[in-house]
Amino acid sequence: MPRNAARNSTGKLLGVLFDWDGTLLNSYAADSAAYIAMFAQMGIPWGHEELAMHYSPDWYATYRAAGLHESLWDEADLAWRTHYALHKSRLLPGARPLLATLGRKYALGLVTSGDHERVHGQLRAFRLLRTFSVRVCGGDTKERKPHPEPLLKALDAMKLAPEDCVYVGDTREDVLMARAGGVRSIGVTGPFPTADKLRSSKPDVLLSSLAELPAALRTLSR
Repeated sequence: MPRNAARNSTGKLLGVLFDWDGTLLNSYAADSAAYIAMFAQMGIPWGHEELAMHYSPDWYATYRAAGLHESLWDEADLAWRTHYALHKSRLLPGARPLLATLGRKYALGLVTSGDHERVHGQLRAFRLLRTFSVRVCGGDTKERKPHPEPLLKALDAMKLAPEDCVYVGDTREDVLMARAGGVRSIGVTGPFPTADKLRSSKPDVLLSSLAELPAALRTLSR
C-alpha cells in the first residue's frame, strides 16, 4: 500500500497536479505529425482521422489500435521521437503566469505519460523544471494512466493525502486515474482530439480553458 494511502486529510486543498501534453503544453501539431510520419514509415496507412479516433495518452494503446505488432514498438518509439524532434511545441496561453500564481498557494506536481527525457528537456527549455515539486513521467512507474500508480507516486513524494489534491488533465485517462487514486479531477478541453471522451468520463469539474482554473480551485477550496 502506498504510504500516502494512510495519510490523514487536512480537509483543505493543498496540492494541484497537472498533466503536461494538451493541458499545459500545446504539442498536438508536433505529436500528430510525428505519429503520421511514424505510421507511414512503419507501413500503416493512418491519417489524422484515424489518429483522432484512436488517440490515447498511452501510446501503446494507439499502437494496438493501428495493428502494430509489439515486436515493432521500440522501432516505432524511435521513429516517433525522431519526427517529433523536428517540430516545436508551445505552452498553452496563460500557462506560465497561471503556474506562477498557483505556486504561491498550492504545492504543484506533474504527472504525465510523456517520456521522461523529452518532458524534462521541455521543462528545462521553458524554465519550469523547478515549478513542480515532483515530476512523474512515462517509464517512472510500472503502470501507466489510467492506473493510479503514477499519481500515487507523486502524492507520496509530496506527502499529501489524495483528498487534499486535485488533478488537472485533458483526457478520459486523466479523469480515470484521478478517480482511482481518490483525487478530485478537473478536465480542461485542449488541442488534442480528446474532448468528447473527456466529457463522457464526467470529471468533477469541466473547464474550457486554463483561464477558468483559479476560480474552480477557489470553489473546491470552500
